[in-house]
Parts: sequence; structure tokens; C-alpha cells
Amino acid sequence: MPRSRRRYIRLEVVDGKNLRVPSCRSPVGVYISINVNSWRRWKSTISVLSSDESVTWENTVTLSSHASPALSMEIRASYELGRMLGAGEVIGKLEISWDELLDHGDEPFDLSFPPVYGVHPSLTLKAAVVHTCDSQNGVLSRSLVEPKIARDTDAGHAHLSKYVTNKAVSHLNHAMQRFQLVLDQCPVSHPEHTTALTNLAWTRLIGFLRNDIQDIDTTTSLFRKALALRPQYHPDYSLSLYNLAIALTWRHHKKRSAADIREAAQLYHELLPLCTEGTYLRRIVIDGCDGLPIDASDEGIHLRRVVLELCPLGHQHRPRALDGLSSTLGLRFRQHGSIDDLDTSIQLGREVVSLCPEGHAGCEDYLTNLAISLECRFDHQGKPNDLDEAISLYEEVLHLCPAGHEYRDKSLDDLGAALVTRFCNRNDIDDITRAISLHREALTLRLPGHPYRDTTLNNLALALQKRYYKLHVSEDLNEAIDRYRESLRVTQHDDPDRHRTLYNLSEVLCSRFMQTQENEVVEEAITLCQESLAALSSLHPDRHFGYMRLKEAYLSRYQILRDPADLSLAVENFRLASRHPTQGFPERIIQAYYWTVVLEQHGHGSALEAYSTFFELLDAHLSTRSSATSRREAAAAFRYARLLPVDAASCAIHHENPQHAVELLEQGRGQQWSLASRLKTPVEDLESANPTLAHNYLELSKRVSNAAQSSATITDRAAADREATEYRRLTRQWEAVVAEIRNLQGFLRFLLPPSYEDLQAAARQGPVIILIASQYSCSAIIVPTSGDPHHVPLLSVTLADLTNLKDRFARAIRQASRMNPRESRTDLIVLSRIIWDEIMLPIVNVLEHVLKLKHRSRIWLCPTAAFTSIPLHAANPFLTKADRSGKEPCLEDLYICSYTPTLSALVRSRQLMKKRVSPSFVTIGQGQPGAGKGKELLAVDSELELVHKLIPATANRTTISGDAATRAGALEALQQNTWVHLACHGKQDRMQPYDSHFVMRDEHLTLLDIMERDIPHAEFAFLSACHTAVGDEETPDEVIHLAAGLQFSGFKSVVGTLWEVDDSVAKHVVEAFYKYMFKDLKDGAVMDCTKAAWALNCATHAVKTKVPLEQRMVFYSYWCIILSYAFHPGL
Repeated sequence: MPRSRRRYIRLEVVDGKNLRVPSCRSPVGVYISINVNSWRRWKSTISVLSSDESVTWENTVTLSSHASPALSMEIRASYELGRMLGAGEVIGKLEISWDELLDHGDEPFDLSFPPVYGVHPSLTLKAAVVHTCDSQNGVLSRSLVEPKIARDTDAGHAHLSKYVTNKAVSHLNHAMQRFQLVLDQCPVSHPEHTTALTNLAWTRLIGFLRNDIQDIDTTTSLFRKALALRPQYHPDYSLSLYNLAIALTWRHHKKRSAADIREAAQLYHELLPLCTEGTYLRRIVIDGCDGLPIDASDEGIHLRRVVLELCPLGHQHRPRALDGLSSTLGLRFRQHGSIDDLDTSIQLGREVVSLCPEGHAGCEDYLTNLAISLECRFDHQGKPNDLDEAISLYEEVLHLCPAGHEYRDKSLDDLGAALVTRFCNRNDIDDITRAISLHREALTLRLPGHPYRDTTLNNLALALQKRYYKLHVSEDLNEAIDRYRESLRVTQHDDPDRHRTLYNLSEVLCSRFMQTQENEVVEEAITLCQESLAALSSLHPDRHFGYMRLKEAYLSRYQILRDPADLSLAVENFRLASRHPTQGFPERIIQAYYWTVVLEQHGHGSALEAYSTFFELLDAHLSTRSSATSRREAAAAFRYARLLPVDAASCAIHHENPQHAVELLEQGRGQQWSLASRLKTPVEDLESANPTLAHNYLELSKRVSNAAQSSATITDRAAADREATEYRRLTRQWEAVVAEIRNLQGFLRFLLPPSYEDLQAAARQGPVIILIASQYSCSAIIVPTSGDPHHVPLLSVTLADLTNLKDRFARAIRQASRMNPRESRTDLIVLSRIIWDEIMLPIVNVLEHVLKLKHRSRIWLCPTAAFTSIPLHAANPFLTKADRSGKEPCLEDLYICSYTPTLSALVRSRQLMKKRVSPSFVTIGQGQPGAGKGKELLAVDSELELVHKLIPATANRTTISGDAATRAGALEALQQNTWVHLACHGKQDRMQPYDSHFVMRDEHLTLLDIMERDIPHAEFAFLSACHTAVGDEETPDEVIHLAAGLQFSGFKSVVGTLWEVDDSVAKHVVEAFYKYMFKDLKDGAVMDCTKAAWALNCATHAVKTKVPLEQRMVFYSYWCIILSYAFHPGL
């Protein structure tokens, strides 16, 4: 027969896809092997596997169709980029006839291989007939004649692949035997010794992961030896780093060794820069980093940051990288308490959620992690929105985990725990009822033996405990104790959260002890707390709760046994809990408050320390809030402690230390205004001492203030979080400059709570009378111009009396407003007598007989708490002298009275008086506010005209009214003038006091608008509007109202109103006031705002026959820059 014509086929191997390895090992490269003839194989280049499990070769080989009846191909994985040991692991193999290969013509086509884990590997090929054997890529090698070492290696790979796919342990044993034979043939000096070590180690690791090998130490040791033998320049060095990191990670899962995880993190940190972008090795290394247990060390966090940098926007692993860093920062916050860590964690968590719509893999985890961080921030800062958002996220996760979902148990538990937190803050019984129901359902899904059953038991016990405190049902207490004990029984001793169950059980045992008085119960409670503290590092935030529970145990025992040693131990743990630096301010403030309450009850000597601690913590807490509104909300969360400043003063008086009483009042009152005003502190002395430092201070103060104002307008939560972080950064810089200032000679107490000596400067022009209304005692302290303060006990007055007096005044004012002007105001007269007889007369006696104060001298009243609700200046005996020569003098006959919220405010206002400019006077009136904004004020225009006529010609005079009296016009006028008279409707918003406003033509001129303006040259304002000095019911000793806003902005003296003004009679007071104000003003003389109190005093006397008593009482004179004073008539 004639010989057939020889045919050559040129085959181009273009690329491959879905190249998964049966043994689950991580290859560094993939190549193609093709039979050339019976004794030779063609091998493509080893190409690096891409992150999407694909490879590009573009290799060409020319084959003879006569050499074999069909094309035989294999896809093989290589575990070495250097010299290979054996042929690697088979990913897929098949045979295809030559004719079938050529059916596709010159076009590329895909050739599919048998599936690996449900996915078909495939190759893209091009085949063409050629007439000669031309050049080719790749190499030719013999396929049948292999040395024994290569055959044993290939057999080991084959057995390992079968073990993973068939789960037969015999194949695992055969694989280890083969790889051990190879290792025996490759001693340390052999060039393939490292590869042999790695193959055996990987086989053992895979067996360990499938629970067929228990020893992980030997495996780790083999990987460590392999790494040590590979220099850094070796092409497979990076793979050896990865192998050891994986082994250490899995050993950590078994042995919980922190050293293993730290070393793995270090290896990954070294490895990441060595992994080329887009490679499979980069992908699995990032996966490995993401799979590391959360490590809050600096190294662990740095590694997470590096991973995130390698996953830019659009990268498939960015959500996981963001979540990993977020969780790590959240853990560091829980361990060390840095709020910046928590804020960053939340910002990252928000980005993760934004990148993962519902249905995205891992969506439930990302939502949960963000919720956890928000809940932590609520615990730390007390922002209600954080807790509500966290609960909303938990609800969303529960919706994504319906009955039968593998994570439903966790979502039930998470939501239940958050509802318990909200119940503890808002006392909504529906929250705790639902929480218990959710935890019970979770417990049915976490049966005995479940790894997280202990967590659900603890959570259920805590919910039952909280309901017991609310409803006092003994069954809840008994079940809570049983659940806590069961949780402890199934919790490992090295569990990082075991300490919480210990101190929670301690707390409920204290409750049982108070019922049974069995000493062994409280002894166990103390032991549990001590054990929980012993398990925590010195800076762990949860030490606060350990101290708190230990305090409760000692206090419980003291209440039964009355051993003073127990009270001392309780006090020491109060101190430790309140001052633990890494716990959030809200929890510490609460403990400091209860510290004061308990020690007042038991008369312990550390009560004054407790009060000071509370004020310091509250000030620090409020200073973390960037806006005035958020500070007010934060302070309102502690409304139950609003009377603490006066209680502290009462305590100091009880200890015969009135100077300290004055200091505590200053420290405890006016935080809202003092925090805002510290950015406006005069720095003339500092500018003389150190101009550069003064400049830095002023610039940073301005930047902090601007940041605070901008944050107030942000509604987007993510943006608000970023602004809060920036605000804290600027605040830290500002605090650093303040600390530098305090190092200067003479500036040691710069912006610190003032001492009594500092505060006494407020009395330079006349004594200041502080009226203290405490639940423990009511009294006055007179701060004289020099010398020690004078304590004036008000023995016949109690806090209940003052509350009753306030209510009676409110009713009398309402009644008087409906009376004929000529009718006698009998009720108001009676009440004015009470103020005189029981409050002001004892004070006047000291002023006259001890201080020898002359009549018509200036005095300043500084009322606190309930006293702020009573018109003290209206004190009047309403009696005829014994000789019938006239009326007995009232307070305003004897002295010229003004009010000040604090002594510091009075001192500061006088400092601001050092700089004066030419006077300019603007009258602003709005009598026609528009529909829905109040009734028409018919007398406004005539009042403005009257005032304009009374203003000295030397002053620059301007009038704004009607359509020109807009919000913007009024603000501009306030900033450009030194004197202001404002006649319009005034509205106090008691729920949102910063929304209190003057009614203008277009928009309201709000208190916040006024506060945000700095008007340092402003001097005087007359507010002929209703309710301009009526304050905030939530924080009545922190009064926030319109007169206060003007004074905060720079006005040195303000005349305000306590209740509704009758504009038809107010003009009489206005006319008389300005006549006295500018009386005897000679040419060239400067208008003097310090005469306001005297002028108002004279005016109210002058109009007695024209103006009813309640309308004369309505006007107040203030002399200060910051106002913390209110009147609550209940109108």
C-alpha cells in the first residue's frame, strides 16, 4: 500500500478558564501538557494563575497527526515557579480526534474538560493544518521515563486529589507515604528538599482541616523549615510565606494562641507587597488576611489598612477589606476606648453597606457589624439616633434571615440585646417584652452543644434581670440567676466574654441577697466580680462594669450589716468606675451621679469628691459635641441630675466650707454657655505675654467654632460622623494649645474652673447674692467685695415651698392679666410679701448690719434651680411703717438689683467692657408679622418712634421696621450696632430652645442665629417682646433663652421679659426707662449701659400709677455676657 501523506497541525493554546485544583491547594501556575509521541510530551510555559482562575499562554506547538491517533491533553497545576518536582497535579485531561479538532477552521474555540467542584475547566484553542513542522513555544520532555522521585511525587498528588474528592482516608495515608518517600530521597542538601517538605506539609494540613489528622504542630514546623530554606530572592519565597501563614491561622483556631495570629499577620504584611495585582496568589492572600481572627494590635490594624489600600473602589474584595478594618477598629475601641477608632469603624461600615445591596453575599454580616458599632457608640456617647439606627439595621438583618435561615439565631439575639439597651434608656415595656421573646426563640435554635448557646443564655438572663428591676416579679429574678449559671457552665474559661456573665450574675445575686440576707449569696457575688476583673487588662473598658458590680455587692452588704469597711470599699469602687478612662462618658457620669446620691444618704466624707467628678465628666462629655443643639440634647439625657450643682453647694455648706460651695456652683452650672464661650475668651493679657501663642489660640478657636456651626446643619449621618471626627481633631489641637498656654507664667488656670479668689472679682462693684435651692437645704451665700463669703440659712424655706411659690405666682399672673388695671392684685401682693419675709429679709439683714452696705447700692442676684422661677426683685413687705410716715421699703427701694447667671459671667462681661467704640443705636420693630405668626402689635411703630426721639443726638440712630424688619436685616443690624431696642413677638420653644425666636417679616430670627454671631462691641439690648427670659424646662439650671443668646453674642447688659408684655402699657416703662438712662447726658458724654439697672429701677417706680403690678414685675435687668437664668411661670 502506498504510504499516506504526513499531516502537521499547528495548535495554539490561547488561554484557560475556571482552572480549579481538585486538592484545593493553591497553585502558583498552570501549564498544558500534550503527548507528542509515545516517548515525548510537549509542555507549555507555566503561567501565573489570575485572580479569576484564568490563565493566558498564547503558546504554539506543531504536532504530527501520524504520531498518535488523537490529541491527548492535560491541564496541570504547578506548586513551584522554580524547578518543578514532578509534573504537578492534574486539573483535567481528555482526548480529542484530529478531525474534531480541525472542524473549527481557523477560528478560536473552547474545549471543555470534566468538572472540578461543579465547574468545567476550559481551554481556548486554535488549530490549523500546516505542511511543515515550524517553530514552537514550550519545551519537549520525555513522558514515560521519569526518575523515581518524580513518580512518587506525582503519585502523591494523585492520591491527595482523590482523598479530597472521595474523602477516603486511605488515599490520605498513601499520599503522605509517597511524599514522605520523596522527602527521604531529598535530604537537606538536595535542591528539591524544600519542595518535598512543602508537599508533605500541605497533605498533613488538608488532613487536619478534614479532622483526619489531629497534629497541627508538626505541619506548622514543616512549613517553617521550608520557609527558612528559601532565600527572599527565590521565586517561590512568597508561596512559602503564605503556606506558613495559613498553617498558623489554623493552629490559632485550634489552640487560640495570640502569638500564632500575630506571626501570621506579620507574614501577610511581608507577603502582600510581593503579590502582583490580578494574580491568584494576591487574591488568596487577601482572602487569608480577611480570614484572620480580628486582631486589634497596631500590627493587626496596619495589616488591614494595607489590604484596604490594595482593594481600591471597584475591587471585588473591597467590601470584605472595609469590613475587616472596620471590625478591627471596633474591637480596639472596645478594648481601649478611643472614640476615633469607633467613628472610623462606623464610617467604614457605612461604605461597606453602600457597596452591598440586599442579596449581596455577606450583606447580613455587614449590616450587623455596622449595627454593633453604632450600638457601641451609643453606649459611649449616649446619642439616641445611634441606638435607633442600630435597631433598624438589626430589624433589616432579621428580615433577611427568615425561619430556617442558618443565621436566624444570631439575628434574633442581636436584635433582642439592642432592645434591652433601649428599654434601659426609655422604659418602654414593649421593648423588653419583645427582647425576651426574641432571646427565647434564639435559645430554641441554639440547643445544648451549640457553640454560642452560652451567649444567648446570658442575653436572656440580662433581659429577665432588667424586667425584674422594672416589674419586681420574683420569677424573672430566679430564672435570670438560673440562666446565668447555665451560661457559665457551658462557657470556656478562656472565653473573652466570660467576664460579663460573671459580673452580671453577681448583680442578680446582690438582688437576691437584699431579699434573703444570706451572707453566702453576697460573698459569691463579690468573688464573681473579683474573678471578672482579674480576667481583664488594666485598660479594658469593661473593667468599669466590674468595678460597678463590685461596688453594688459591697453596698448591698453594708446596707444589711452596716460595716463601715464595706461602705469604704463601695466608695473606692465608685471612684474606680467613675474614673476608668476607657469607658464612655455616659456610663461614668451615671456612676458619679449615684456616687453622690449614695454618699448623701450615708453621710460619707467623699461626697464633695463625687460631685466634682460628676461635673468634670459632664463637662468633658459635652465638649465632645460639636454643636449647641447636640450639647443641649446630651445634657438633657442627665436631666435627673440637673439639681446636682445646688446639692453640691449644700453639701459644702454642711461641711462649713462656703468658698468651696461657690466654686462647685460655678463648676456645675452653665456648661452649655461656658463650653461655647470658651472659644470667645478675651486674650489681651495673653497677646502681651506671647503673641504667637495668642494668635494660634484665636485661629484654632475660630476653626473649632466654624466646625461646630457647620455640623449643626448636616442631616446625612455619614457626613455628620465625618464632621464629628474633624471636630474632635480640631478640638485636640485646641486643647494642646491651651495646655501650652497654661505652662506660661501667670496663666496656670487659663480656662479652668475658677477659684473663689477669681470669682470674687464679680463683686467688685457690689455684693453678689447666690440663692441655693437644694433638696437638702435652702440658703444664700453673699460674696462680698472682699473677704470670706457669708452664709445665710433660709430656715423657713424648703424646695417644696419654692415649687409651690412658683406655681402660685404663675396662677396669680394669669389671673392678673384678666383683671381691670385698677383692681388690687391681692395674690401678687401676698406672694411678694412671702419673698420678702422668708427669702430676702434675712439677706437684707446681713447686707445692712454685717456688710454695712449703703442704701441704693448695687447688688447682683444669682438665683439657682427653683429660685430662677421666682421674681426675687419683686420682694416687698407691703407694710406701712410703724410711725405711719410711709411704706416700709421694698428690695428695689433699698438696692439697685441686677441678675447674673454665674459669677464667671459677670467677671467676663466686665473684661469685655475694656474695649468700647462710638455708640450706634438701632430700633427694630415688627408689628405686622404676617399670617399665622401672631396677632398684630398696634403699638410697635409708636414705640419705635418714641425710642428714636429719646436717643441722644450724639448717637448714630437707625430704625428698621415693616418690610425691612426681616431675619437678615435684623441680624445685620445686631452686628453693626452697639445698642438695640427690639419690639416684636417673642416665642420661647421649650422643647427645642435653640429654635426660640423673634418673629420677623419673613423668617424667624432664632436663638441659634443670634448665638452664631460674635458681636464683641455690642453693649445694650432692650427686648420689648414676650417671654425673652423664659428658659428651658429640660435643664432649668442651664437656661437657654433669647436674652441669653444676645448676651452670649456680646451684649453686656440686656433688659428682658419674664412673661407676656402688654404692648399698650409697656411703652410707659420704655419711655421712663430711656428718660432715666439718658438723663443728664452732657454733650460729648458716652452712653453708659451700666446704668441700665438703675434706670429700670427708677422707671418702675415712676410708672406705678400707670402700669399694673404684674407688668412692672415683667422687666428684668441683666448684667453679664452669658445667661443661665429663667422664669417658668407656666404660661
